Amino acid sequence: MGGGARELAGYLAALAGWVAALAAAVLPQWRQSSYAGDAIITAVGLHEGLWMSCAAQSTGQVQCRLHDSLLSLEVHIQTSRALMVISLLLGFFGIIVSVVGMKCTKVGEEDPVTKSRIAVAGGVLFVLSGLCTLAAVSLYATQVTYEFFRESTIPINARYEFGSALFVGWGAASLSMLGGSLLCCSCPAKERRGQQYHRQSQPSTGREYV
Repeated sequence: MGGGARELAGYLAALAGWVAALAAAVLPQWRQSSYAGDAIITAVGLHEGLWMSCAAQSTGQVQCRLHDSLLSLEVHIQTSRALMVISLLLGFFGIIVSVVGMKCTKVGEEDPVTKSRIAVAGGVLFVLSGLCTLAAVSLYATQVTYEFFRESTIPINARYEFGSALFVGWGAASLSMLGGSLLCCSCPAKERRGQQYHRQSQPSTGREYV
């Protein structure tokens, strides 16, 4: 795969990861009601996310309510919120920086070495964005797992388990880090050596034909 094609593939993967991270941050299905156990399944399914909690009736009606207070939320929710916001900001700047640094674009610098450095910077931003998303989702999943398996008087079918947003977040983190890694493969040092070799070889080639 050529350098330009590799950068384009990395950019598209990272962009898809950022969009998936945005969707995961907005979705309220970070944890959902567990239907494990022998009890009868209730007609109401509960979902909770970073910003709101929802109750889905068996009739299809869904009622959602935003979390009332920021300071009253549990620590893992506040931390996951902050990490997701940081992840989205890093990914947004990564999108802009990568467009300037990619070889297939005519935006910004024309020097290939400078563009390669900018592309690497965009890749680093995407990798950091993916790491923040991974940390946020994993922290939330760890808390859900702990609350599910800890000894408690709450019946098992009234506890919470992983929601679909967690899996979207893990996929988003993987795409962002993969795309950022491909963008980081644009090494300016190699290009500089190639340009110097090309400039040095041109005069000697001309003298041979003379």
